[in-house]
Amino acid sequence: MPTLKLPPEDFEQECTSVWSFPRRWNWMTHNSKYRWNWSPEVVRNLILRYSKEWDYLLDPMIWGWTTAIEAKLLNRNLLCYDINPNAIELTKSFLDFEVYNSTKIEILHHDATLKNEKLKDESLDFVLMHPPYVDIIKYSEWKIKEDLSNIHDIDKFCDEIEKVAKESFRVLKPWKFCAVLMWDTRRNKLYQPLAFKVMERFLKSGFTLKEDIIKVQHNCKATGFWVTKSKEANFLLIRHEHLFIFQKL
Repeated sequence: MPTLKLPPEDFEQECTSVWSFPRRWNWMTHNSKYRWNWSPEVVRNLILRYSKEWDYLLDPMIWGWTTAIEAKLLNRNLLCYDINPNAIELTKSFLDFEVYNSTKIEILHHDATLKNEKLKDESLDFVLMHPPYVDIIKYSEWKIKEDLSNIHDIDKFCDEIEKVAKESFRVLKPWKFCAVLMWDTRRNKLYQPLAFKVMERFLKSGFTLKEDIIKVQHNCKATGFWVTKSKEANFLLIRHEHLFIFQKL
């Protein structure tokens, strides 16, 4: 195996409600060529701030393996799910490196909207997830109908997300946190506050809102094309995501 770049020793945690990472670092086996994985800087910040070593974490939509890599590096035990078998195999392959700890990373083929009967109530220390943004980016073939990225209707998407929220609330210990990264979108030239619709479903499920972090988007594809369209059709390009931090009181 080639020598891997180690995480930065001088990594500093974010301390404001706006997070911006113009340059995305690819330490260890992180790889930014897959559009659906969130950046290591985001996940590292979340894990360091909202959990401690040897805690038991859950990522119910592992998609791009970032959480698994960071959990292994930061000495956190992790249970992660994915509905797409290909994502599971990719995640396993990106964990093929050695670290000196006894962290346990378990990867299951499981639908995040369904209850995991093996997980006891209030048994987890932190839940974090990067759900799909409706069907903006497809994460699997359309044949995997349970894949949330195959849902175009925003209300139906939020109905499914609410199931994830309820299960997250069930398994999370009191006073612990749940982090959700979500983007907004446009439909018929109108702004659709998808992030806030998702936020409402988590609040409805029993969570309280601890933080609303604005994550700035950098290096978005087709920027030149859409800049021209923005001027021609008089609309602003969406260049931010909402990173909600929920707490179970």
